[in-house]
Amino acid sequence: MGSSESSNRPKPKGILFQKPTPLQEKETDQNTLIHHLKASLTKTLDYFPPLAGRLATVDHEEDDSISYFIDCNNAGALFIHAAADSISISDIIKPAYVPQIVHSFFPLNGLNNYEGVANPLLGIQVTDLEDGIFIGCTINHSVVDGSSLWHFLNLWSEISRGSIPLSNKLPLFQRWLPNGVDLPIHIPKSYLKQVYAEEFIVPPLLEERIFHFTRENIAKLKAKANAEVGTNSISSFQALLSHIWRSVIRNRNINGDEETGFCIVIGARQRLKELSESYFGNAIQDKVVTMKAKDLLKEGIGRVAWKMNRMIVGMTEENVKNFLVSWPASPQMVTMDSMTNRNKWLVTFNSPRSNVYGNDFGWGKPIAARSGPAYQFDGKIALYCGAEEGSIDIEACLSPQTLEAMGKDEEFMDSVAF
Repeated sequence: MGSSESSNRPKPKGILFQKPTPLQEKETDQNTLIHHLKASLTKTLDYFPPLAGRLATVDHEEDDSISYFIDCNNAGALFIHAAADSISISDIIKPAYVPQIVHSFFPLNGLNNYEGVANPLLGIQVTDLEDGIFIGCTINHSVVDGSSLWHFLNLWSEISRGSIPLSNKLPLFQRWLPNGVDLPIHIPKSYLKQVYAEEFIVPPLLEERIFHFTRENIAKLKAKANAEVGTNSISSFQALLSHIWRSVIRNRNINGDEETGFCIVIGARQRLKELSESYFGNAIQDKVVTMKAKDLLKEGIGRVAWKMNRMIVGMTEENVKNFLVSWPASPQMVTMDSMTNRNKWLVTFNSPRSNVYGNDFGWGKPIAARSGPAYQFDGKIALYCGAEEGSIDIEACLSPQTLEAMGKDEEFMDSVAF
């Protein structure tokens, strides 16, 4: 199963670590550590052959279309060792806003997914900091979604610390499509032009800020949302997104009659019995909740979260399969502009269920996670599980004016931990 919902840009995710302790450094100096990470990455790619390959194309002259596939040709992944010795861990995690230098900790910046024909599908950059190590991972989004990206990192960290991967943790590459869908899927070249046009869109000035929500504060938001509509069906995730959405709209100062939307990327693995949780590829679909700005603010957190709940519950196995059958008949390429409705919608990325802090490469667990620069638009909301169990970190990419106003929004910040 694939998804047209993956954007035209790769997925960049990174994790920050303390440097190995003096005892560990005696056993493995920095050069040895880099050699070890390279060697363990090579072993890991044995289990993930698509990531060492390239995209390939087949032209169909009869209908002026093109098909893409992954050529597992072992052309190799990109590995970069860099240094930013003047930057400390506190320089990254202490500021309210994410420092721009973090973007330089990721490889393959500036590439689009379709350029995976001539460029690596996976790039790893290990950056030495004054007192830390940052591992930046960029994967072609036409090959994997967020679940598969973290699946790869989880397995690499296990192999790095000397574990032998269990069979039930290995990726599954068997492809599945519902009846009525034939391969290869022909994509009209005319549709691709809208994707290529994204290269020329200059993003506005944006900032990124991390908002940390503790387990206790998330529970309070969930209880409030459910109480407002007299149910117990609203999840912590839905209540939290509702809380964020209302604050963004309140602080954008838009016309109350303007329609606003929240695009939520939903996983399909648990909705399709044909797919395993270990399925390696794209298995996502995005759905949009829309409301007028004035209604969003008037209704309260409960009504907004309930609309999200009903939309997510409505994404059934039948609906997912219907989408998969209908899309190849009239494929529409998702661009950043269409996905964000020209920067009017918020869009979720990543999942707080991803195993971020289990990525111990042999010298300790991560202390923070950050995103790379590929998804820079006004309304990107990346979700990470927090370092403390049950907590969630929100990485919000918005205009500087909106982020500054949110920081002064008492209703919103009352649930944010410092």
